[in-house]
Amino acid sequence: GEREKTGLKLEGVGAVNPVNGKKIPVFVADYVLMGYGTGAIMAVPAHDQRDWEFAVKYKVPIVEVIHSKDSSIAKCAYEGEGVMVNSGEFDGTPSVEGAEKVTKWLESKKLGKKAVNYRLKDWLISRQRYWGTPIPVIHCEKCGAVPVPEKDLPVVLPENVELTGEGKSPLSRIKDFIEVKCPKCGAPSKRETDTMDTFVDSSWYFARYTDAKNLKTPFDKKTADYWLPIDQYVGGVEHACMHLIYSRFWHKFMRDIGLLKSSEPFEKLLTQGMVTLGGAAMSKSRGNIVTPDEIIEKFGADTARLFILFAAPPEKQLDWSQEGLEGCWRFLNRVWRLIARKDELKSTKQKSGQRQERGSADAAVLKKTHQTIKKVTNDIVREHQLNTAISSIMELVNECYSSIDSCSDGVLETAQETVVLLLMPFAPHMCEELWEKMGHKKSLLEESWPESDEKYLIDDTIEIPVQVNGKLRATVSVVADITEEKLKEIVSVDPKITPYLEKGRLVKFIYVQKRIANLIVK
Repeated sequence: GEREKTGLKLEGVGAVNPVNGKKIPVFVADYVLMGYGTGAIMAVPAHDQRDWEFAVKYKVPIVEVIHSKDSSIAKCAYEGEGVMVNSGEFDGTPSVEGAEKVTKWLESKKLGKKAVNYRLKDWLISRQRYWGTPIPVIHCEKCGAVPVPEKDLPVVLPENVELTGEGKSPLSRIKDFIEVKCPKCGAPSKRETDTMDTFVDSSWYFARYTDAKNLKTPFDKKTADYWLPIDQYVGGVEHACMHLIYSRFWHKFMRDIGLLKSSEPFEKLLTQGMVTLGGAAMSKSRGNIVTPDEIIEKFGADTARLFILFAAPPEKQLDWSQEGLEGCWRFLNRVWRLIARKDELKSTKQKSGQRQERGSADAAVLKKTHQTIKKVTNDIVREHQLNTAISSIMELVNECYSSIDSCSDGVLETAQETVVLLLMPFAPHMCEELWEKMGHKKSLLEESWPESDEKYLIDDTIEIPVQVNGKLRATVSVVADITEEKLKEIVSVDPKITPYLEKGRLVKFIYVQKRIANLIVK
């Protein structure tokens, strides 16, 4: 675990706020890394867990500047996205958008400027191995290190090599490979026997894929420029600090020497987490793997696939769980019953007397159906949050079950078809069979992805943060299209706000539509 935070306040010392000229307290703390950046940080205790722990211990004020319904600075720091609060003219601005606006504001005041900092370190690419790309250099006593002429490339590894494990490069023992003439002066010279690290190959292989059969150059520039950069790149999190950094470095190098024009190798990057069992990463060497065969035999391939995608966000560690696997199996069985045994379920609910008004049931199912389409589409295509996409499908299934007896057949069938279409990427085998049982002749693979209807996506209620003199004091739940006057009436009688109104006079009421309200009280 992380050691306890300790610190020291420097009395009489402070950095000066360039906006108002006031001093900002300076602390010396043992969790600030001297080797990272300048060794000085701007503490944000409400939104950085380390700063929060330090602030709680030393009673430093914790001021919330990004608000979300998920934030709770009483228990821990909130590190996600939200709406800016306690931020003057930026109150009510989404935090991501706010970062750009604050930067532009600082630049306009000549108080700072936007910059990108790189922390790329030296990369040692040579290895004393046989397996690797030969370094195309010849060492001459007179001319020094001389590149192998382009006409003699590529340098091909010899096959008469002995792997002895004695520490030297196996290539250093092959006379025919080592002894060559200097390309410049013709004197007897020696070929480089180190080979390049395999990370060199993985740093540009995707560019080679664009023109893999080219025997004259690494790839044709026009072809590479057509395909690159990659739209979406998926890689293991264990490569995030090596392969992925090297890929960017190498790609920019290729750009600089004119091999291609793009500056970045990937438009979007997703680094998926590791799969663990009992706290340790699954691996053949540890002998702690769960084989697909035993899972498929008991639960089927769809269950295994669904669990892997549902158990955690793609970028997080996935803890393998038998209980989670069984839960996904039960859910798929529930979907099967909803569609393959709908009539049987319907008659059971009719006998039990579980009914509701048909009009309200239809409206609820239609709204949930189209909201789910939008949510799942966004989670898959833009956010890559496959686990929350599956959760949304589960919610739609629950809605279908609760309305199965009172919903119109046409509305229910639309919802059922939507369930199958949205679930198909996660459980393709079962969904294909259900699609056929529903009377469709074409394969699911030939069907279009469902589209949401905007008229069903209007939220009935929204949460509005309420500030008094710039400090968050309450949150109210109101209809989405509420007027400023109506909101003012509601806020004025809120028990969390009335004490402030009793102590002072309401000078101004500011409402940023659907975002935030602020009362100026004096």
